[in-house]
Amino acid sequence: MSLQGLASCLVLFTDSQLARLAEQLTADATQLRTASVAVDCDPLSFVRAGAPLFARSSFFRTPAGDEVASLGVAMRFAASGIDRFSTLATGLAGLPTLAPGARIALGFSFHPHGPAQPEWDGFGAADAILPAATVVKDDLRTRLVVALPAGADPDPLLALLADLVAFDDPPPPDPGVHTVESVPSTVEWQSEVGEAVGAITEGSFQKVVLARSVQVLSERATEPFGLVYHLGRANPSCYIYAAVVGHSAFVGASPELLLAQRGRDIWINPLAGSARRGKGDDDIAVGRELLASAKDRAEHAIVVDDLISRLDKMTSRLEYPDVPALRRMATVQHLSTEIEGTLCEGISTFDVLSSVHPTPAVGGTPRAEALAFIDKAEVIDRGWYSGGIGWIDPGGGAQVALALRCALIDGVTSRLYAGNGIVADSDPAAELVETRLKFQPLLTLLAAT
Repeated sequence: MSLQGLASCLVLFTDSQLARLAEQLTADATQLRTASVAVDCDPLSFVRAGAPLFARSSFFRTPAGDEVASLGVAMRFAASGIDRFSTLATGLAGLPTLAPGARIALGFSFHPHGPAQPEWDGFGAADAILPAATVVKDDLRTRLVVALPAGADPDPLLALLADLVAFDDPPPPDPGVHTVESVPSTVEWQSEVGEAVGAITEGSFQKVVLARSVQVLSERATEPFGLVYHLGRANPSCYIYAAVVGHSAFVGASPELLLAQRGRDIWINPLAGSARRGKGDDDIAVGRELLASAKDRAEHAIVVDDLISRLDKMTSRLEYPDVPALRRMATVQHLSTEIEGTLCEGISTFDVLSSVHPTPAVGGTPRAEALAFIDKAEVIDRGWYSGGIGWIDPGGGAQVALALRCALIDGVTSRLYAGNGIVADSDPAAELVETRLKFQPLLTLLAAT
């Protein structure tokens, strides 16, 4: 094969595909324009190829294999404060009808007022991004969607897309010489857990989730979407995600669905109560012990009961099992309850997010008292950790995961985040071990030796 033929095999989009997009973009240039075309392109290859050319990029994959990869910004809606979700809803309501397959990339922080520390610069309290270019893959098709703000010339974007070529599969991250530091120290964090148990015993609240961080300082920088590739291969049953803002990347493999929506139907899958994985019969025995654990069943019930009480006011139908099931991930198995419902007329995706987040799986209950304790006790800025990440479709679809099992990466510095639900009979040493299990998926890659 000639060099020219080889190059044509490597380009991500054909001339005819881009020409069809150009034809659709000849509409009134004084307004936002969107266009889409069917393609045969791997979304992760697309974002790996294009991310260095844009200030913002993102990737999201569901356990079912649906993928959304995006580059750039055509429009951004940002909001903060307790009304952040309703503010986003108002902004997005003004969008015109978008091309088939269009998705809005969504990310938001744990705290309603957003991250406070400089490492989170560029990550807002709630960001909804209509990307400049998106590759959307579902069980029906793969589409390339482009969006142009009013007055924009389509030629530069289409020319850039024409030059994108596929890369080889990335090698595993190689941090070189590196250090790993716990923030706060493990002794300090266990002291926080003990203080929380004391407050619960005194009746201040029922449950609180306490987070900690591990910082990895490496000799070599990590390529975010290369990390996503390996994280996805190792954790196929997780929601795999990345949001790159400037020189920082928020990357993770979350086991937990915060909200999925199709039309009026919604799905939520809270996880609470955890145990290690084993091998063979040992793994089965650990799972049985978890299902029988009074402590873990009580913690799980707190989360489910809170969600049911909130969803009951917004749904005309709500279904869920009486007892939890096991959900097994690479290093941890969880108690899991799948909740399904139908929203009442007039209730939106953002109404649900506003009501259920932060769930007791990442905050605590009662909510106000638990969040007040977190503000007092935690020394880290959670940023988008334990917030939400995914996408929404203004036509009535959504996939949003809780942002767990994650890291904020800036060159040679990676900050990993994990937390545990603390209840009355929590043991600080056991809770510490459980957070270590939650760090493993990313720490194995970022601190490989």
